[in-house]
Amino acid sequence: MNTTIRKIGNSEGVILPKEILDHLNLKAGDQLEIVETSKGIALQPVDDSFERQMEAARQVMDKYKVALQKLAE
Repeated sequence: MNTTIRKIGNSEGVILPKEILDHLNLKAGDQLEIVETSKGIALQPVDDSFERQMEAARQVMDKYKVALQKLAE
């Protein structure tokens, strides 16, 4: 499949065909990581599971701040 680099505001971008988005279960707002390879670039979905886990840990630490401080003594 071919696509063209297009002017988008002050930037330039590539529009991904709907078939590719559907096949990869991607939608507007999803983040992609750009990886430079020896043959060019590759796009892959960002794995945000670590960030979600860290956010959950922060919430627990905020909720039990006093208890965790006591345990640390």
